[in-house]
Amino acid sequence: MAERPSFIGATWKRACTGGDCVEVAFQDGRVGVRDGKQGDDATVLTFTHEEWQRFVEAVKIGMFDVP
Repeated sequence: MAERPSFIGATWKRACTGGDCVEVAFQDGRVGVRDGKQGDDATVLTFTHEEWQRFVEAVKIGMFDVP
């Protein structure tokens, strides 16, 4: 298993909807996702670029839309 990047010094991009925010950063060949409200104190979920791309594609086709 590859070592997870620390995301220290990463540039985080924020997206918010109705007060709920998520932040995403790209570093060391990985994608980090965290709770925007917690900022640097948040747990970072990490994904490969391929995993992230599949997730983004699924969101675009509505796979996670609430019925």
